[in-house]
Amino acid sequence: MMPRRERRIVTASSIPVLKRHVRLQYDPVRQAWALLSPEKVFWPDEISLDILRLCDGKHSVRQILDHLASVYEAPPEEIAEDVEGFLQEWSDRSLVTL
Repeated sequence: MMPRRERRIVTASSIPVLKRHVRLQYDPVRQAWALLSPEKVFWPDEISLDILRLCDGKHSVRQILDHLASVYEAPPEEIAEDVEGFLQEWSDRSLVTL
């Protein structure tokens, strides 16, 4: 029997990083960024790309929220649910480690 993977929950102090098998790569043909994973390709939109670029193992979720709030001129508490939900979904897909 295979052991179950424990679900990690995103918190403000979580420090997300792309999994070792995942990478962002620019596709010059499509002129767009792709997130590559074994047998899967994701085409993140501009905001998703901004979040993923900060998943470097150095920025906490709180720091990501503060950065995005300043870039998009929005209060952190207004974007927190969307950013945390995005990171939780990608963590659940095993693309981001928390």
